[in-house]
Amino acid sequence: MGKVASLAALAASLVLVAGQTYQRLGACPSLGCVLPPDQSDFLPGQYFDLRVEVHAPVNGSEAYNNGKPDENFSVTITKKGGKTKGIAEFFHIKEPKLEKWDFSWYEDLFAEDAGTPSVVNVAAKAYRRLAIYEPGTYTVELSYYGGKKTRAEWVVRPLATKKRAKNVILFIGDGMTTNMITAARLIGHKSINGKYQSLLQLDKFPVLGHQMTHSLDSYITDSANSASALYSGHKSTVNAMGVYADSSPDPFDDPKVETIVEILRRVWDSAWGAVSTAQIADATPIALTGHSRSRYQYGALVDQALNSVTNYTWTNQKGPDVWFGGGAEQFYPGKDSYKGEDYYAKFAAAGYDISLNKTSLLELGNSSKALGIFCRSHLPVWLDRNVYKDNLADFTNDPRGAQGGKQGPALDLPGLKEMTLKAVDILHKRGGDKGFFLMSEGASIDKQMHSLDYDRALGDLLELDDTVRATIAHLKAIGELENTLVIVTADHGHGFDVFGGVDTKYLSAQSTNRAKRRAVGVYQNSGISQYTTPAEGVSYNTGAHFPVNWDPRYTLAQGFGASPDHRENFRVHKDGPRVPATEIDGFDEDDLFANPEDNVDGFVVNGTLSTDESQGVHSLTDVPVFAMGPCQDSFGGVYGNIDIFYKIANCLGLGRPNAKPGILPGHGHGKY
Repeated sequence: MGKVASLAALAASLVLVAGQTYQRLGACPSLGCVLPPDQSDFLPGQYFDLRVEVHAPVNGSEAYNNGKPDENFSVTITKKGGKTKGIAEFFHIKEPKLEKWDFSWYEDLFAEDAGTPSVVNVAAKAYRRLAIYEPGTYTVELSYYGGKKTRAEWVVRPLATKKRAKNVILFIGDGMTTNMITAARLIGHKSINGKYQSLLQLDKFPVLGHQMTHSLDSYITDSANSASALYSGHKSTVNAMGVYADSSPDPFDDPKVETIVEILRRVWDSAWGAVSTAQIADATPIALTGHSRSRYQYGALVDQALNSVTNYTWTNQKGPDVWFGGGAEQFYPGKDSYKGEDYYAKFAAAGYDISLNKTSLLELGNSSKALGIFCRSHLPVWLDRNVYKDNLADFTNDPRGAQGGKQGPALDLPGLKEMTLKAVDILHKRGGDKGFFLMSEGASIDKQMHSLDYDRALGDLLELDDTVRATIAHLKAIGELENTLVIVTADHGHGFDVFGGVDTKYLSAQSTNRAKRRAVGVYQNSGISQYTTPAEGVSYNTGAHFPVNWDPRYTLAQGFGASPDHRENFRVHKDGPRVPATEIDGFDEDDLFANPEDNVDGFVVNGTLSTDESQGVHSLTDVPVFAMGPCQDSFGGVYGNIDIFYKIANCLGLGRPNAKPGILPGHGHGKY
């Protein structure tokens, strides 16, 4: 493979693209790069890295200096009203060594079609493990190429040293929007003449805000960098977490930023945990400890959670106190675990009690650290675990895997509520007077919306709401409700909405696409909900806040603003999760069509996405933030996703004016 071809392969691994606009490096619009970039915010005392790069494009429209990067660049920092100093002098560290590499990127779609990447040579330095303790505005300036300058203005936010909440529970409905919440309310709660007779637990929160979800270099975010913003107060790029994505070949050497649980452990030595209905190495749960440009380094990210970043320790991390979810393939020894090693054994050796099913989960004591991995990949959704249970037999997801001789289904599965309540008990015991932080994620709201499986998505949203309700009641029972800040939000949204009602019987009886569409009723013909609640019928033992019948004749006309070609009949998919678009024999593998086996009695809905997209995608929409408990009033209004981090950090008193016990030697402490 030639140099240009190999660099093109490298480019595919870099986070350099936002939407249809190709970028050389998302946070670096000029030939000089400062990471963290302009408009970055910091918590006082928060650890971070500084990476500077000088680019010398060899070819393309930006070709410069015969492809030779300036290796004699300099970097300074100035606090507003203060003296300019070199970075090494300011942070009291040694000047790092010069690094060099190259990468490539496509300037636009025409270049990609032609297979003509632009090659870039790079000179760079990384200043590791820094912290600024004094609030204020700082300007970092990179000087290169005999007069070119790149400036980044940083803001170190005000000090926050008083701990006003003992505990924080952050619920994340992955991909959850206001429109989804209203749809879930409609099917799960009875109304009479337009007036609801009961409400979601979310409806009862005293404070409602909205957060803007833009990522650093794209206004459409994914779950990795949006979680990074929520947990660290720093925006990142798509697929990256806990880092600012640079152009280096190594996905783990990008400049890192410290997360909420890393700071909390260091400052207060509190307990913390994560619960998810996804694999535990999925973006939202793993971003609490993950520092990588690529969210797909699952095995390595599991190792980071247990052992901190390899050869790079922010503090004396002990691993999470509680870790519950799926993703067994990253734990039993095999091709998907880190270096093929047995991480069940590694966690057990680190003092964790191990649970592999619901029965053993409920039997866990509350004193020891706990790892609960209940299946391979993501947990089956609420609808299959509680209503269409026969579908579970079709899974091959036993958490012991092939190494344990178990290729069949995992049937003894907990739900989000069981995992969360057990996590609260363990964290309450282990945290003691120092308190705890818990992140609990309803992951498949997003995953099922991607596949246009609206019923499964709304079922998991109702499960999240039921979990929030049960958690609040449990906190009250153990005397911790008044001490706990409870937040419910999302990481991003989808372009989902309900726009009418559907007569599914009439739709199925029609023979043409256009005739079938007449079954969709709007305005006065949209009707009222035909979903019934347990008070009106026989329940599935799923509680009072879920519908009894998931397949009424008159159902919701619902859909996406952005979707692939698909067939729609608006009915629940009883036989398992939905596959809306697929390959067709005789066409290229990236040329997808409406799945001919999906909704065979439905009508074709033409997609709005590129034909290589098999699912719906995320949208720009702001997402809701519900808050109750200490500091609840600070969560009202509209603000950026990074502000969730700062509001939580302020409530926990994590913004410190000087180094705290436990800081490792060798860290750079910037002070005037």
